[in-house]
Amino acid sequence: MTKTTATAIGFIAVLLWALLALFTVGAREVPALQLNAVCFAIGGAIGVIWTTVSKRWHELRNVPLSIYAFGTVGLFGYHFLYFSALKAAPPAEAGLIAYLWPLLIVLFSGFLPGEHLRPLHLVGAAVSFLGAALIVAKGASFAGEYTLGYLLAAACALTWSSYSVISRRFQTVSSMVVTIYCLATAVLSLIAHLALEDTVWPSTQLGWASMIALGLGPVGAAFYVWDIGVKRGNIQLLGTASYAAPLLSTLVLVGAKIAEPRATLIVSALLITAGAGLAAYQSRQSQS
Repeated sequence: MTKTTATAIGFIAVLLWALLALFTVGAREVPALQLNAVCFAIGGAIGVIWTTVSKRWHELRNVPLSIYAFGTVGLFGYHFLYFSALKAAPPAEAGLIAYLWPLLIVLFSGFLPGEHLRPLHLVGAAVSFLGAALIVAKGASFAGEYTLGYLLAAACALTWSSYSVISRRFQTVSSMVVTIYCLATAVLSLIAHLALEDTVWPSTQLGWASMIALGLGPVGAAFYVWDIGVKRGNIQLLGTASYAAPLLSTLVLVGAKIAEPRATLIVSALLITAGAGLAAYQSRQSQS
């Protein structure tokens, strides 16, 4: 698999995450950790079917338990911290801080063997972050009383960026390991749900369909293709391009008539595209 192909596969995750908000709205009756448990169980089932059909269970036999623990902490830790941040701080502010993870991926990638972090990588990521901030942080106003929520959101960003970058060091480990990550995360989410939430199931067919769609795509298949991308693709470009997710997500909500179109979407699109373009240009220059 070429680096370009792996990057393209990784970007499929960004496209799937663009549907996260739409399906989450559809499944809004279900408590966050319960939804997490169901979705990751579906995501794990995808891996079980994929691994069984392709007869690749042998690829998981000699994987160290430390790697399974690492992946589980990454997936469960990110989502648990994210939901906790949204409860402890206003969504706009928490979302903006949590969405520092693509920028952190670009920054941390400079510490990876064989990777070279160039100025335009950072400039591109920063420009794209500004574009995403126009959408994510609408009406944001930081206040000291929400410090805990801000810290949780920062930990959330640090967790996902660290998970993504460190995964690069496990290039020889099959992406089938995500199957175990998902199943273990589902179990931990279920335990946390039973301890912290009341169980509520969707009351409509739309709610059930949205919950299942979440598990099949944004909180399922997305993690398999992301694993391929960060292990074998252009990680700086993937990090910068990830800022397209909140833009695409908002456009999907506008198309579904759940959100109103805003003039800032055009500016946001230009900034995100420009940032990704700068990162892509720097990557091409580095390879030439």
